[in-house]
Amino acid sequence: MHLGDRVALVTGGASGIGRATAAALAQEGARIVAADVNDAGAQGTIRALDQDAIAVVLDVSDEKHWIAAIAETIEKFGRLDILVNCAGIGVSGSIEDLDVEDWNRLLAVNLTGTFLGCKHAIPAMREAGNGGSIINISSIAGLVGGEDIVAYSASKGGVTMLTKSIALHCAQHAPGIRCNSIHPTYVDSEMLDPIAEMFSSRAEMLAGMAELVPAGRVATPQDIADVIVFLASDGSRMMTGSQVVVDGGQLAGLPSRHSG
Repeated sequence: MHLGDRVALVTGGASGIGRATAAALAQEGARIVAADVNDAGAQGTIRALDQDAIAVVLDVSDEKHWIAAIAETIEKFGRLDILVNCAGIGVSGSIEDLDVEDWNRLLAVNLTGTFLGCKHAIPAMREAGNGGSIINISSIAGLVGGEDIVAYSASKGGVTMLTKSIALHCAQHAPGIRCNSIHPTYVDSEMLDPIAEMFSSRAEMLAGMAELVPAGRVATPQDIADVIVFLASDGSRMMTGSQVVVDGGQLAGLPSRHSG
């Protein structure tokens, strides 16, 4: 899955899946643009890579930020080959409890941010003439609902359908550019920090989540990053519009509670 000198822009690159993805892509030879609203965190990510990489400040919900980030990528590396839309936030709440401000903020980051990234990456990849791979991080919550994560599920469901539509668009108007989505189970990253505060310990939280995963554990950022590397590589060249589920069997079927 060697990525040669391909250029990858990774949003949410300051932490969690984004940081692990930047490292995994760099290990396969890609040059990295770590983009995040957290500049200090993104700078820390690229310092750890031991290669030619840059960090850019990017509020994914702001179209002007996207235009500037893509321009900086082209100015530095001359091309864009891989986009990983990894930036995301989570807000819990049922349909009756959720504030519209939280709803709008979450959709702005998770769904509008992904839309804007794809919108501006496609022309840059087409101009480079090398094809490209767009990888959108959705969730198993983008395939099944969650009554207490209504906004998150709605945003990730939107990412799922957005990905399919973009894949079809690129097949017709930008041949060689692919778009796929990844659907992780719970991932032990900084996004779980607010949830961990509700438990006596992080270990207790993770143990409870692991009981819902047939594989017996939650995912690590590296588990997801490894799949992203595959989707970025030529090994997945016939995959576009696909939903890649990385859930330890969580959506495979009913739990084993039907016998004595």
